[in-house]
Amino acid sequence: MAAQRDYYEVLGVSREATSAEIKKAYKKLALKNHPDRNKGDDEAIVRFKEAAEAFEVLGDDDKRARFDRFGHAGVSGGSGAAGGFHDVSDIFDAFGDIFDGFGGLFGGGRGGRSASRPQKGNSLQASIQLELLDVAIECKREVEITRSELCDTCDGSGAKPGTTPKKCDYCGGAGQVIQTKGFFRVQTTCPACRGQGTVIQDKCGGCHGSGRNPKDIKLDVTIPAGVDNGMQLCLRGEGEPGANRGPRGDLYLTIQVKEHPLFERDGNDLTCHVPITYTQAALGSEMEIPILEGRHELTIPAGTQPGEIFRLRGFGMPDPHRGLRGDLHVQVQVEVPKKLDEEQEELLRQLAELEHADVSPHRETFVEKMKHYFAPHDETDDE
Repeated sequence: MAAQRDYYEVLGVSREATSAEIKKAYKKLALKNHPDRNKGDDEAIVRFKEAAEAFEVLGDDDKRARFDRFGHAGVSGGSGAAGGFHDVSDIFDAFGDIFDGFGGLFGGGRGGRSASRPQKGNSLQASIQLELLDVAIECKREVEITRSELCDTCDGSGAKPGTTPKKCDYCGGAGQVIQTKGFFRVQTTCPACRGQGTVIQDKCGGCHGSGRNPKDIKLDVTIPAGVDNGMQLCLRGEGEPGANRGPRGDLYLTIQVKEHPLFERDGNDLTCHVPITYTQAALGSEMEIPILEGRHELTIPAGTQPGEIFRLRGFGMPDPHRGLRGDLHVQVQVEVPKKLDEEQEELLRQLAELEHADVSPHRETFVEKMKHYFAPHDETDDE
């Protein structure tokens, strides 16, 4: 299987291109490779779909950010040309509006939309908040959404039971009207039926003619291990129902991972800051540290320096695409006690003498200061 081309390369723009530049580049490619302009040229259709896939990602700020960070793997759940645009008509349904009324640019054919043709339903967006430990392994969660469902009373027709929608007289049931402007044929949505091709005379009382009603839905979702903050899961067919019995849209679930009090995440790697004492750093120690699975015994060698990092391979987060785990970086922080008891201070002063270190003089306690203050007065009283 051939490797996917970089989307920026497909559109011929730089990675710093603005949204307007990306849109302009896509429009130019779409016009050049339009199927009605390249009759019988299968390669032009491939380029047409490839450009649409690139624009679907780079024309969306969130998807573009994921692509910039993770490449094709970061948007593999989206509806690219290979995954969501099953034919050329799907592309016009998605992006036809950017051509300023020229959705049926070179006539009907494959580029036009039939009012009676099944159309894919709208996709939905939702989010779910998870703990870091939740996404360290594959987990299942319940997600609640509200989406439109076909009306139970009219079965989605919008017409009162016992009646049927009538063909639109204005467009003859096509859902669109076409005007000729020189070389171009301008195809626009019928203003009378709003592109449906039919007009409802007796509306259903259950949905007031819309054919749909909002409904609360609960979905059981499997969260892959290792997903990161901002990633999206695409749940195929969990969006809204399509028109004319078309397939459902998709549900895009955005992952939000809360910060952990002990672990800092950078991709698949984790960092944990562990405090140790001066004596542990100088003499070495065996200590217990936290890991994702619980506890782990870490050897601190003698002479460990402040800020030194110990790398535990394979103790980080799993990669959501390959399954390999990152590393855990344990950074030690030598803590200096703010208060010392008399014995601790005496031992440290002895050490300072051995090291010939210049240290601050002994600080008198309040009681010692009081003794020194009253000493001269006590001697006078004795006389």
